[in-house]
Amino acid sequence: MRRTLNVGRRQGRSSAFSPVPISGLPDELASAVFSDYATRMEFSPKPTAPGLDPRAAAVLREIVEQYVETGEPMGSRTLARRLPIALSPATIRNVMADLTDAGLLFSPHTSAGRLPTDRGLRLFVDGLLQFGELPDDEREAITHSLAASGRSLQDTLADASAMLSGLSQAAGLVLAPKSDSAVKHIEFVPLGVGRALVVLVNADGRVENRVIEVPAGMPPSALTEAANYLNTHTTGRTLAELRRHVTDEMAADRGELNALTADVVAAGLATWSDAGRGGALIIRGQGRLLADVTQIENLSAIQVLFERLETQETIMRLLELAESSEGVRIFIGAESGFFGMSGVSMVVAPARNEAGGIVGAIGVIGPTRINYGRIIPVVDYTARVIGRLLG
Repeated sequence: MRRTLNVGRRQGRSSAFSPVPISGLPDELASAVFSDYATRMEFSPKPTAPGLDPRAAAVLREIVEQYVETGEPMGSRTLARRLPIALSPATIRNVMADLTDAGLLFSPHTSAGRLPTDRGLRLFVDGLLQFGELPDDEREAITHSLAASGRSLQDTLADASAMLSGLSQAAGLVLAPKSDSAVKHIEFVPLGVGRALVVLVNADGRVENRVIEVPAGMPPSALTEAANYLNTHTTGRTLAELRRHVTDEMAADRGELNALTADVVAAGLATWSDAGRGGALIIRGQGRLLADVTQIENLSAIQVLFERLETQETIMRLLELAESSEGVRIFIGAESGFFGMSGVSMVVAPARNEAGGIVGAIGVIGPTRINYGRIIPVVDYTARVIGRLLG
């Protein structure tokens, strides 16, 4: 089961947010972001898990919260001290046995306490998790760090991914949209025998790099000539328009470029295909995914995860998730179909512009014991800031 959450959920007082002045961000933009966030951070009565009585819900909540905090199993004696209701260790053991039979808890070994299964975590997230709003200073810090001037769009999105990683202690990901802005500049940089780097600078400040193969022994002058040729045709054209225009020009006047240079031009443009509508996936903090790895099989699974994150298919799937989501979506274990593995959770939200259009996706990937109550509001708010900035 997948769930879209309009965060957050919390018992008690009504929501009362006020825009915080943010240097580097227009007042009207800051007000819009804070107002939108405050509207979504509505409070509701204390959540309950469907199908569980109050005792079972309390036991499951305590075990999950202990797991999120320490990763360690919890036994009946510890539970008896921590539960907000008075239950004997014998009663707690019976409740734990019932939750285990229901597939919500498991024992890592015979004498241990209990840990939540993916199904137990899903029930906790759907029915028991209580969200808190971000403090004013954290919202201000997020908005300010992403609104600083003088950086390219690519740098801003990379900083957003790194910031998410730092705040969540997991891997931060930002799906940057495909740019439809005009191409500003193209450059070819030799990397060694048979390889060159293509650097594409868009008018919106976004910088993209691709590595291409070139004939061995190609002189640097051929790369320079190819770049000069393309840059004479970039004015006001998107990449797709530039590709069509240059293809037509080269077909009409084959004598303008020598064969080597023409091959470089064609290879450089071919590295950005129309099929890549998903844009680029920027990931920071991958090393944090290794923090809980204790077994070789888990290490292999994380290695597969890294490989899949780099594929265009993953980028497209993330874009599809964003397009079908109104709010934050949470995937626990193999639910998303992305990685086919347990032990990993993903929290993702669409970044929308003022018109409601999808301009990207923001998220976090980490172990299943990530702090959902902390991360969900961070992802939600960051997605809104990015959406407003890009919109």
